Amino acid sequence: MKPFRTLHSAPRGLARTALAPALFSTLFSTLALAGAAQAATASLNEAWQFHRVDGKQAITADKVPAGAWSTVDLPHAAHIEPRVPTAPWQGTVFYRKTFDAALKPGERAILRFEAVMNVADVWLNGKHLGQHLGGYLPFAFDVTGLLKAGGKNEVVVRANNKDNAITGPKPLKDLDYIQHGGMYRGVSLITKPAVHITDEMLAATPAGGGVFVTFPQAGKEKATVQVKTEVANTAKVARTVTVRNTLAWQGREVARAEQQVTLKAGERRHVTMPLDVAQPQLWSPQAPNLHVLDTAVVGEGAGDSVQTRIGIRRLSFDNQHKLVLNGEPLQLRGVNRHQEYPHVGYALSPQAEYRDALLVKKYGFDYIRLSHYPQSPAFMAAADELGLLVIPGVPGWQYFNKDPAFSRQVIKTCEDMIRRNRNHASVLAWECSLNETDMPDAFVDTLHKTVHTEYPGDQAFSVGWLPRSYDIYMQARQHRIGDKHPLPKKPLIVSEYGDWEYYAMNAGFNQGAWSDLKPADRSSRQLLSQGEKHLLQQAANVAEAHDDNFTTPAFADGYWVMFDYARGYAPDLEASGVMSIDRLPKFAAEFFRSQRSPEQANAQWGGGPMVFIASYWTPESSPRVRVFTNAEEVELRLNGKVVARKKAAPSSTHPRLKHPPVEFDTGGFQPGELVAVAYTGGKVVAEHKVRTPGDAVKLDLALDDMGVPPAVGDLVFARARLVDANGTTVPRSGEAVTFTADPGYEVIHSPQASTEAGIASVLVKVRQPNGTLGAAAGKLQGSLAPK
Repeated sequence: MKPFRTLHSAPRGLARTALAPALFSTLFSTLALAGAAQAATASLNEAWQFHRVDGKQAITADKVPAGAWSTVDLPHAAHIEPRVPTAPWQGTVFYRKTFDAALKPGERAILRFEAVMNVADVWLNGKHLGQHLGGYLPFAFDVTGLLKAGGKNEVVVRANNKDNAITGPKPLKDLDYIQHGGMYRGVSLITKPAVHITDEMLAATPAGGGVFVTFPQAGKEKATVQVKTEVANTAKVARTVTVRNTLAWQGREVARAEQQVTLKAGERRHVTMPLDVAQPQLWSPQAPNLHVLDTAVVGEGAGDSVQTRIGIRRLSFDNQHKLVLNGEPLQLRGVNRHQEYPHVGYALSPQAEYRDALLVKKYGFDYIRLSHYPQSPAFMAAADELGLLVIPGVPGWQYFNKDPAFSRQVIKTCEDMIRRNRNHASVLAWECSLNETDMPDAFVDTLHKTVHTEYPGDQAFSVGWLPRSYDIYMQARQHRIGDKHPLPKKPLIVSEYGDWEYYAMNAGFNQGAWSDLKPADRSSRQLLSQGEKHLLQQAANVAEAHDDNFTTPAFADGYWVMFDYARGYAPDLEASGVMSIDRLPKFAAEFFRSQRSPEQANAQWGGGPMVFIASYWTPESSPRVRVFTNAEEVELRLNGKVVARKKAAPSSTHPRLKHPPVEFDTGGFQPGELVAVAYTGGKVVAEHKVRTPGDAVKLDLALDDMGVPPAVGDLVFARARLVDANGTTVPRSGEAVTFTADPGYEVIHSPQASTEAGIASVLVKVRQPNGTLGAAAGKLQGSLAPK
């Protein structure tokens, strides 16, 4: 074996240019599959045959009648649910597909599934490959000896999303979210030469398999990027090959190292080498700089390569248990996220995942707790690109099964979650902990140890809701209130806040002032359609709870939740989201946007100085107008006259918020225009106008693609907005709108929708670019023609 040698290390390159959203779907297949070889990867996502078993009969795929199969593409939802599911579907589905495959002598073939809910059995050409438990992570099979050379190969998958005592998290009747069924992520056939980089899921190697990148050193002057690659020789003779790592910044090579190795027949070995980078572009939420690492194996019987997007950065905690990133203190404002979309559940397009991440960033957050399960590789890649720190977690919620098989499954899920996600710059910590569950001490110790076994060194942190063992303690605000136990002396995250403590009516400091309100009116669970008064109450709860979090030593907090979502055990929506299930903002979203520093701005997600009037300014509006801003002062004008000019400074109501809400008393409703003008340093930095709406005269129809161009197979919301003669949105809820679409778009579930705050939304799948949409509400019409 020859020692590695560094070929060169280039100086700092040009300033970062963000990856264009239009390129995201293209990059996804090559960059987001953490560690999957790219030399010969064929997507198997198109043209599957699908059958859902809607009765109680137990059948096998060969017993399904020929006419009972339908043709579908992946990602695919086993059942299209109504917007508010009253009886979420659980059961068995079958998928099958035929495909061609041609292997050269010595090549290997791997069949890889990115996720199937929840118990999956797989057959290839009649042979049972195995069963996979758990619906959120990849699994793979070596199918080299089973493929028919040049012939038709058939893969069959049986999937079941019923309650499972081994996988958890708990029965649907007790679960406050839905584990939507189906093959909702992609499938690929990966062909590798005899000497190749292993697949990290198939290898099942602790702290290894595939490509594993760590950062022993990362500073402004120098960084060390350490690359650990598992190389396998499946040939019958020894082979000598070169493992080469090339690091690029915006297409310019900044470091390279290579090492020659000789592998015996059948041998697998890890090859580790550092790359020194001078004046590196470091990754952070404010500057999410990404490099591309190309790991190649070349030589006789080789020719494999893997591309991995990485962010060079170092995490640590100071002696006060505060987070430090790249030597700088960092306080994180965050949110929890369920990955569910209306109707299709988990079966999102990569572009839809990216839009969700973009919304999180746009509305003021730099941190996300991925509740309560591992989420899409596409979302993880978007978090890397946008500068979002995330905490992936294992499935779990108020449930522990004493069967040893359950504990083994949780531990395996922890291992697999780290192996899939370990190269993502966005990962802050690993929640290998069952949420709100009383776990045995030995089990907690094992989970904590598993995190550090799978990710050795000082850049992995375990996080859990119990104060012992874990590196980081995660506590919900509702659990903190009334808890007389002292906090452990370790880093703290407020895992959830702003929902349950107000829903249960036990934690609002101002609830004495709300004594004339019904409990439901005081709650943070307010639908967008419930109107201005309810949305203002939710925003008041959010501001109060977020202010209170600063009384703790927490370095991060996570509001519950970003988006409204369908509940498993109740026939309604969980409505504490700062955005609706259709991804429309409530007033609370604008409050959080105001909490971002005005110095932070980006062409992709906005930012900078802002001001927002939390009022529709109708006769039903409160004469006390609330304004959100991150500027120093704000002036409110009504029909051109100044109501008042006030400082946006901490107060007795919000003593710790740097940018608290500002209230103005208008003295009563007058139809016309409200204008909020924000000032910093005496200069105007932002402005927002609200006009009293007139009668609706038409529908404005648009695809809400957020600047991420829709692609074939994409999912995107179509919006029909009630507008008056001046173009002002008429914020009326409950207005029935019917959408029509040409073959370019498929309206998911139903073409009928009701307006919320003046906007009706339907989810559409893109079948062809530049389709046509129409909408009607009585005499009101709207249309969207091809561009």
